Amino acid sequence: MLKRTHTCGELNASHIGQTVTLNGWVDGWRDLGGLTFIDLRDRYGVTQIVFEPDDSGLQARAQELRAEWVVGVQGIVAARLPGKENPKLTTGAIEVRATALDVFNQAKTPPFDIRGVAGEANEELRLKYRFLDLRRPEQQKVLILRHRLNQTLRRVMSQHGFLEIETPILGRSTPEGARDFLVPSRIHPGAFYALPQSPQLYKQLLMVAGYDRYFQIARCFRDEDLRANRQPEFTQLDVEMSFVEFEDVLDTIELLIVELAREFAGMDLSRPLPRLDYRDAMERYGVDRPDLRFGMELHDLADLAAHTEFQVFKQALDYGYRIRGLCAPGAARYSRKDLDGLTEFVKTLGAKGLVWLKVEETGLNGPAAKFLPESIQTQLRERFQARVGDLMLIVADAEATTHQCLAALRAKLGGDLKLYDPASFHFSWVVKFPLLAWDAEEGRFVAEHHPFTMPLPEDLPLLQTDPAKVRAQAYDLVINGEEAGGGTIRCHDPAIQARIFELLGLTPDQAEEKFGFLLSALRLGAPPHGGIALGLDRLVMLFAGLTSIRDCIAFPKTAKGADLMTGAPAPVEPRQLRDLRIKTLVDPV
Repeated sequence: MLKRTHTCGELNASHIGQTVTLNGWVDGWRDLGGLTFIDLRDRYGVTQIVFEPDDSGLQARAQELRAEWVVGVQGIVAARLPGKENPKLTTGAIEVRATALDVFNQAKTPPFDIRGVAGEANEELRLKYRFLDLRRPEQQKVLILRHRLNQTLRRVMSQHGFLEIETPILGRSTPEGARDFLVPSRIHPGAFYALPQSPQLYKQLLMVAGYDRYFQIARCFRDEDLRANRQPEFTQLDVEMSFVEFEDVLDTIELLIVELAREFAGMDLSRPLPRLDYRDAMERYGVDRPDLRFGMELHDLADLAAHTEFQVFKQALDYGYRIRGLCAPGAARYSRKDLDGLTEFVKTLGAKGLVWLKVEETGLNGPAAKFLPESIQTQLRERFQARVGDLMLIVADAEATTHQCLAALRAKLGGDLKLYDPASFHFSWVVKFPLLAWDAEEGRFVAEHHPFTMPLPEDLPLLQTDPAKVRAQAYDLVINGEEAGGGTIRCHDPAIQARIFELLGLTPDQAEEKFGFLLSALRLGAPPHGGIALGLDRLVMLFAGLTSIRDCIAFPKTAKGADLMTGAPAPVEPRQLRDLRIKTLVDPV
């Protein structure tokens, strides 16, 4: 076996004249004027190999090579001919003139071109042959970035006194949050473990145990509907700190964010990062994770709408609906077809329609303009700070619908109108979320973040009198309109924790049954503590400039949670079910 002495990305002019051995995959081959060239690839780079005519038949063997064959090549490093250098390659100044060839594996023709870009091959095909897809240099760069990001996380957290501690994967199912993945116990028939949605309770117990500062790059699992930026199993940087208040956690995590931005985005961030109250975020942007790389804020128009005869507005006001809108700069050029497309877009999100008004030299132009007095038109332009050539877009509907539709419309127009540089970054905090949300279907409150969150000190009396108004010591890190992480200050007072369990519909006996170990810990000396979890997959996605988390994970699942490469999930042997005392209600698919 020809065992490598160098990698395919290592050789340069300083190696000229040396005999070297390279191992890798055939990336491409050419037969030119009696010379045979192959590009040999490994994860470090590509090196050009030249096979010259000789008496040993070496060139004839080289002509049999095909894409993705695995080979070893020995040869002498030489300078490329003048004008034949390749500045795109780190090895572009040299080539290796082969003296020996060893074929390790004759690969079949791949189902897609490894050298092509990801979009050229069907995603399902790429996921089925993920081990081939991972050979693409673009994909390897993402996983190398992920490795570097992991190392940075560990280095920075360790520098600031955090201990890396592992928590269990097999734990107890909890009633709040997303659905758990359950694992049946063979030794305890009829009982189940749950895979962790996060290490939340364990890291709180570590604070009770006195470890002060904890972190973990933790695997987590949630059995929920999937999207492009969600996976059933994911990785997060999990952090917890003792003897801290709200600001302490944010200040500490900002030290990490500054380092990540410097290393992976080339930015020198100023601290503190911008902070936006949840209620302001919803009012100004319609979403609790706004993309702040551009403006185009939402505005309430109810006061102006009340002075018009426009029936859409009058009926909305009668129903107690919100009338809100945004102004898209330069979008008055949109055609009627474009505007119909925007109308259909918001209708798919639940809106009944979309009012549009073009700002022109002579005034506002649009189907609704004739119902708007000149004074109202003037005030609309002033409120939106609209200029000639802009486009006003208004939704009159229930508050939640206006949030959802206008936030999505804002995000869409921000990209379509190129209002920001896609390669730019904006980091911010959204803080002071509601503690609870009312679930009308279940007739009870549910936790906005999780049931272990501490209210803001000034809102503690409202736990007894008006729980819906209680704000939480909760905070989300937002990067480019993506929630990159979230955390809270935890309840360290057992009385407050018991009251929150009560508001969530748990009787004292139920709370003890499900969370007795936590309540016991709180009664035995729990320090004030809080923390955060940052989505590692999402951070990699953002810093790599990608739009799907699947591209940031070595072996991801599809949108339906399937592993096309291994065929998981799959039926198991009847014997395994018998051992677990399990019967299925459906036939295996």
